Amino acid sequence: MKTNISQSDWKNRAAEVLPAAGFGNFDPSLILREGKGSRIWDEDGKEYIDYLIGSGPMILGHGHPEVLDAVQEQLGKGMTFFTNNAAGIELAEVLVEAMACAEQVRYVSTGGEADMYAIRLARAFTGKDKILKFEGGYHGMSGEALMSLAPKTLVNFPQAVPDSAGIPESVRDNMLIAPFNDTDFVTSLVEEYAGEIACIIVEPLQRLIPPAPGFLQTLRDLATKHGIVLVFDEVVTGFRFAYGGAQEYYGVVPDLCTLGKIIGGGFPLAAIAGCSEIMAHFDKAVVGDKSFTFQVGTLSGNPVASVAGLKTLEILRQPSAYEEIKKNGERLMQSYATHLSAVGVPHQIVGEPMLFDVVFTEDPVRDYRDTLKNNAAQAKAFNASLRQSGILKPDSKLYAHLALSVEDLQQTDEAIATAARQL
Repeated sequence: MKTNISQSDWKNRAAEVLPAAGFGNFDPSLILREGKGSRIWDEDGKEYIDYLIGSGPMILGHGHPEVLDAVQEQLGKGMTFFTNNAAGIELAEVLVEAMACAEQVRYVSTGGEADMYAIRLARAFTGKDKILKFEGGYHGMSGEALMSLAPKTLVNFPQAVPDSAGIPESVRDNMLIAPFNDTDFVTSLVEEYAGEIACIIVEPLQRLIPPAPGFLQTLRDLATKHGIVLVFDEVVTGFRFAYGGAQEYYGVVPDLCTLGKIIGGGFPLAAIAGCSEIMAHFDKAVVGDKSFTFQVGTLSGNPVASVAGLKTLEILRQPSAYEEIKKNGERLMQSYATHLSAVGVPHQIVGEPMLFDVVFTEDPVRDYRDTLKNNAAQAKAFNASLRQSGILKPDSKLYAHLALSVEDLQQTDEAIATAARQL
């Protein structure tokens, strides 16, 4: 909706009714008005090339005409029902076909919900309580997830550090924290606590950090050996790294995965997917009262989100879709490397072509503590310069996507060159 109200006025209004003047997601000083393809506009009409893309869902760009047509058709039939609907069932079939670990699917509305229920499901299946996660790993907003996400105080592993007020001490007691990519440590930890661990939950690509060779397979082997549920949080990587997600891209299959972002085509939709033996704990008739994992949601499997997801995934199945995303990402990575190297700024390009960013350090980045070596002042100045040049990206990642044009990539290259020179 176009308005004649300025960004400044909207910010003042937001400050009156929103804590910290925002939704809690992104810089509240930026108030976006509309998006089309690879471009977005704020309330003052300033135009940006969008590498935030709604924090990942808009892999086709904004307002893709085929997705809009599918949504418009569904809107005429109904927006939500709280019952099964054909689009949701069809989408579940597509997800099961795509994801190697998936035999059944249960819908929720957000990725954080999916992660929370995956943890609960693992506890119901194993009868164990402890959860192993990796320092710096993001798995939503549950009490378990907000342990050692971004700890300001670094403590000895496997102690957990809460990232939020309001989390009971008892949650921390059931968490084990390990450094990402440290095969020896996680092996020792699992061997010590094997009889107590319900699940290992991991982002296959942790924020930006790729798994070291053999690391994910070690997790798979440990989980199999000790009867632990291995959960891949694929809310970000699902249908981004490959049509079959990170489990296809890296060649390791978990017991459960969580999905979100892309599967809703820009609408709120997420899912837990996995083997039927574990997913059966959502079915009281199969597992009985004591093992039943209760889950309902008003908008779970929403038909509008489902048709948007179905059309998005149909487009991603077209030949060369993922090759195009990867090619765009590789060109952007090369721009970063070329221009930062030209001015002698120490840096590491961290991630995969589909999702990456620069970390301003001379040292390799293998885990969360390595990211703390980032020169924060340089990163802030670099991102500010990019935004001034009409490039919008998150503070610590960049999403490549299908809507990018040659012109977009050239403009971005020039913006990166300018930002590098200013450093």
